[in-house]
Amino acid sequence: MRPQLERLELMRYLQNLLIRRLQGTRSSNSMHKQQVEATPICSAESLNALKLAEQCLQLGKVIALPTDTVYGLACDANNEQAIQRLYEIKGRDEHKPVAICVNNITALRRYGQASHLSDELLTRLLPGPLTIIVEHTPHLSNRYLNPSTSKIGIRIPDFQFIRDLCARWHEQPLALTSANRSSEPSSLEIIEFQALWPQLGAIFDAGRIGQTEERRLASTVIDLANPGCYEIVRAGVALKQTLSVLHEFGYVNQNLIT
Repeated sequence: MRPQLERLELMRYLQNLLIRRLQGTRSSNSMHKQQVEATPICSAESLNALKLAEQCLQLGKVIALPTDTVYGLACDANNEQAIQRLYEIKGRDEHKPVAICVNNITALRRYGQASHLSDELLTRLLPGPLTIIVEHTPHLSNRYLNPSTSKIGIRIPDFQFIRDLCARWHEQPLALTSANRSSEPSSLEIIEFQALWPQLGAIFDAGRIGQTEERRLASTVIDLANPGCYEIVRAGVALKQTLSVLHEFGYVNQNLIT
């Protein structure tokens, strides 16, 4: 009788051990599934893409999306927690400025002091791979957005998805920076910033952006805060054509003025 009891106890022990292992496997799979589902990857051409992006912005999340140069990280520019999160994900010094993205020239004038820049000039320069730096207006109220300067870089990318998102986002600005850790190369495909995926609200995929490595140079950055003058902050991908337009309108390099 005793050997039978021992066998029964052993069978119960093995049965309980098997159940615990199965439960642990299901729990592990469930956790993995939740981690994967936590950062959805959505085609930028999907019918639900703009709605998902807007929901993420409303929740103060940072998203990754395509632009006309490289993939970018974006969030609500007037959300203090979102901006702090953006800097954290990027690993960026908080005193290093971040640009904003808007839908059109009207919005550019709302958030940047650009009365000295004519509509004709701006429509020749934008939309496109160019960041224009001017003094910001009181409509940019986020104390964590570029706290070390009164200026703001403003972009109107020549890429439909991000411009449609700006228009849908109540004409509010998006803070925008390249989708990579600071000091690392910018990204032409989403796989190149895979390490950042778990920290993002969503990723919007438009495939590879451009066919040449030159695109990694990102946007040209020009300071136009002073009337009639320009200062090259970053050469980027559009310097030649930008300078051609500026010279046509009589602008001179600020560093050459004595």
